[in-house]
Amino acid sequence: MDDMDETAGAETGIDHRLLTAIHARGVDPRLAAAARALSRAGEHGTLWLAAGLAGAALDGARRGAWLRATALTAGAHLAGMGVKRIVRRPRPTHVEHLVRTAGRHSFPSAHATSAAAAAVAYGALGAHAVPPLAAAMCLSRLVVGVHYPSDVAAGAALGALAARVGTPWVRAGARRAGGGVRD
Repeated sequence: MDDMDETAGAETGIDHRLLTAIHARGVDPRLAAAARALSRAGEHGTLWLAAGLAGAALDGARRGAWLRATALTAGAHLAGMGVKRIVRRPRPTHVEHLVRTAGRHSFPSAHATSAAAAAVAYGALGAHAVPPLAAAMCLSRLVVGVHYPSDVAAGAALGALAARVGTPWVRAGARRAGGGVRD
């Protein structure tokens, strides 16, 4: 076995152990119910797209910036789905899944991708509640047992990067409207 194979095996072992430990917290019925609710709300990026559209409806002065941030979130989600179709990593099988999934593939977590994109894009518009909710969404995917920690980390990194790259576009939409955007 070469060094690359040994490293991959070690990462899988760590992934398995971390997932097992986090998933075990789901035996608390309240935590399991919250994780299931978050997972359902995040399916296909629904929670984040709805939040962005609500921001656009409620903050008319920065409507364009909210719509751009929503588009970034949707684009990041689609990018994550594209990577998932290429990588085709199977979902964990060593823990019980507490929710049904739309697909069989695990890497990267599309929930984490859209959550992190929303945290960065909407956070730049001052939506301070989004980053902690996005972190909870990411953690929920481990509690419900449908992703490895590396799936969630990769999805979050992809979403955050995509939104960060697009932040100047969001800022331009806010400047046109005369609204502010956080750095």
